[in-house]
Amino acid sequence: MLNYKNLNFIQRIIKLLLFFIPLLSLSQEFTISGRVLDIDNNPVSYANVILMTSDSTIVKGVSSNDKGAFSFFDIESDTYLIKTSFIGYKDNIITIVVDGDLVLEDVILEEKQESLDEITLTYKKPTVKKEADRVVFNIENSALTEGNMLQVLKSTPGVLVLDNNLLVKNTEPTVYINDRKVHLTAAELSQLLEGASANSIKAVEVITNPSAKYDAESGAVINIVMSKNLITGYRGNVFANYTQGVFPRYNAGTSHFFKSEKINFSANYSYTQNKINRNNREDVNFLDDNLDIVETWKSQLNRNTWSKTHNFNFNFDYNINEKNTLSLSSTVLWLPDFKYKISNLTNAFDNSDNLMFYYDSNSLSLDEKHNIGLDVDYTHLFKNPGEKLFLNAHYTNYDYNRLQDVLSNYYNADDSFIESTSYNTNNNQETEIFTSKADYTLPISDSSLFEAGAKASFINTNSDITQYDIVGGSEVLNPENTDAFDYEETILAAYMNYSQDWEKLSLALGLRAEQTNVTGVSISNNETNKQDYLEWFPTTSINYIMSDNLSFYTNYKRSIQRPDYESLNPFQFFINDNTVYLGNPSLRPVIDNYVDAGFTLNDSYTIQAYYKKSKNNIYELPIQDNETNLVSYVPVNFDNTVEYGFDFILSSYITERWFLYGVFSVYNIEDTETFDTEVLKRDIWSTYSVLQNDFTFLKDKTLNLNLTMYWVGKNLQGLREVDGRLASNLSISKSVFNKKGVISLSAEDLFNRQDFTDRSRYLNQNSKLFTDVDNRYIKIGFRYMFGNTNLSSNSRTSNLQERNRLQSESN
Repeated sequence: MLNYKNLNFIQRIIKLLLFFIPLLSLSQEFTISGRVLDIDNNPVSYANVILMTSDSTIVKGVSSNDKGAFSFFDIESDTYLIKTSFIGYKDNIITIVVDGDLVLEDVILEEKQESLDEITLTYKKPTVKKEADRVVFNIENSALTEGNMLQVLKSTPGVLVLDNNLLVKNTEPTVYINDRKVHLTAAELSQLLEGASANSIKAVEVITNPSAKYDAESGAVINIVMSKNLITGYRGNVFANYTQGVFPRYNAGTSHFFKSEKINFSANYSYTQNKINRNNREDVNFLDDNLDIVETWKSQLNRNTWSKTHNFNFNFDYNINEKNTLSLSSTVLWLPDFKYKISNLTNAFDNSDNLMFYYDSNSLSLDEKHNIGLDVDYTHLFKNPGEKLFLNAHYTNYDYNRLQDVLSNYYNADDSFIESTSYNTNNNQETEIFTSKADYTLPISDSSLFEAGAKASFINTNSDITQYDIVGGSEVLNPENTDAFDYEETILAAYMNYSQDWEKLSLALGLRAEQTNVTGVSISNNETNKQDYLEWFPTTSINYIMSDNLSFYTNYKRSIQRPDYESLNPFQFFINDNTVYLGNPSLRPVIDNYVDAGFTLNDSYTIQAYYKKSKNNIYELPIQDNETNLVSYVPVNFDNTVEYGFDFILSSYITERWFLYGVFSVYNIEDTETFDTEVLKRDIWSTYSVLQNDFTFLKDKTLNLNLTMYWVGKNLQGLREVDGRLASNLSISKSVFNKKGVISLSAEDLFNRQDFTDRSRYLNQNSKLFTDVDNRYIKIGFRYMFGNTNLSSNSRTSNLQERNRLQSESN
């Protein structure tokens, strides 16, 4: 028999299906206006004016303008309270009765006893709360909000910012702002976060076990929660950064936000000009059938990239009424100038270490791309508190073009010239992504919640490459590396979540289903690769609070990692005559199963154990052909990757102004792959450590310092052993000009230990690669805020996992 709550639940579901947008209210609405003055009749600008019901429930909020004036619109007849406040003044509360348009008497604010010059803003300490499926880092009204968003993430427990790439437990997370995905690749996201002020951030959630509401590709999620503010008005900022690495880099931009009764609008623009250096040293030992060394090729590679990038995004929210909101947002990235120059010197030695010959190779690539995303959102709030419907439609257009010229000169050991080889390529890629989704949230009771939704994604990518070899001064078409590739992908998904809280126990259950259809066609050889699969992705999270100081938790999640579109592209990109990067259109998606369990003591100490198994894990391997001396970097699927280990975590205030976060992890990685008929299995134990210190100085807490060090021990990545490395960062920020300006200084890779070596030694593979990335630098920046700096922005970018797969990032 159905009880009342179940019947009510069914009725709401039926009601949701019967209508989409409710009729607008027909009640009569009025306007309230007034002025805020001090006792000398001078206007008080940017005073907070809050309209509340008689039981102190907030209805609306505004701020006074430069003349002290304020207005409320669309107010229904009733009795209200108006609370007016401003720093250094006593609060003023009056009662009003609205039965028509109302002009109030001037609101007079009286100064407090202490002088305004003695009043300082009181900052709260950031707090860290460990929940079953996430870590919540609350920073609202803390000194961390004086910087930018990237600086906040560098201070967030569990988040590693390594060379401006975000990592959570050594994996790249999906980033959300107010539960909406960010639409950008890793490099673009870094530019966005560095150009966005942190003064509107309430908290950062590091979600290690995302619910079924999130895409199945969301193995880990960073959700930046923005604070809600009812105050209307305008604010903006300008900023500039100078970075000195091997070469100088520049970044500047501006942000603007306007809020009224009906409209929220924000716009952000930034320009970045970079020149980045990278060096590689590679030794490849070519072997015979007995695995004896026949030849050794030693290469030194220097790569410089020049880039000029324009980033623009805007968000427009229109509040139709209190129950319905329509939003439009867009993100535009335009890279009109990207130059990619590689200089390579390779020496070939025999098995007695005698030089046989050498060659130098020079490659120059000129790239251009744009990445445009557009979102339309609709949100409807039902009468039942917390019940809502969210609809989204998204479109992406990505266009990428590359022209490449390669010239190699060969010489004997006595420096006599042998020959030259030369070729050029023209590569183009255009991708269109369209998605639509619906999310429905229904609180069943004060302690239980139901969520359901659906999503459809349609991706179409067209790529082509044409190569011409230079023979006798003439261009000759090379049909072996001239091709076109068409790729289509459709993903249909649906999910349900249910959560229930008891006095000591919390339970969250979710199930997501995704049907994927893939077709990839290589035009030149008429090869077609099709994939058609339905996968189920359950999630479970349990938290038990034994006492105020002790809680236990466990999580389980099944997720998927689909290969990026560039990895699926079968084209070849030659670095020189014997080194080539190529895609693999037969790549299958990675299926991950992850489970952890642990306990937290005093909200400061956490110990957990975890286990993760990945089927079809994707690694890019250097595969050497010992007959042709060709080294190919190819993404391949592994049979299985198993990782398990233990984490020991500390997060605590040592003193009032010193926050310490530490992690020590010990874990084992095991890779298994079948080469022809031979099964190869390797494993290694490794460690991962973090030591993060946040300090606040001065009486007004306007000087902040962060010192963070990460140690990643020797580990295994697809049978390749990667040496350990130490990442370090020191950042200092100082608020100036009455907290309207922020000066920042940071230094990366203090000990010059972020470079690393990886080795491939298995079967008939024997090579070593050293990588020196341009990640040791000093950066100085300045940001100035103007307008009403008390406002919280609606600034956001929505992201799709589909967009993250557009192009792999590299230096």
